[in-house]
Amino acid sequence: MAESPSQSDAQLVAHQSPGQQADSDLTSLVFEMSQQVQMGMENMLKMVHEIDQNSVGIKEEIEKSKDFAMEKKRILEEEKDQFQKAAYTILDMLSNSRG
Repeated sequence: MAESPSQSDAQLVAHQSPGQQADSDLTSLVFEMSQQVQMGMENMLKMVHEIDQNSVGIKEEIEKSKDFAMEKKRILEEEKDQFQKAAYTILDMLSNSRG
């Protein structure tokens, strides 16, 4: 009957010298840490991608707002010019009626 992997691993550990055991433990620790770092980097990459997508949407909204503000400014400038012309016309009429 074949031995299970945990039994053979336990036998290997039992036959290892303390130096070999330390190397094995260190290798396992480094492997686990590298796996965690890789998972962390993958998660960060996903977040960066989400941020990029959100920033594109935000930039589009800013452009729309900027276009709306420029159009509103143009309309207000036209209305201001119309009011000024009307005011000058009224002042001109008042000054001519006195004279």
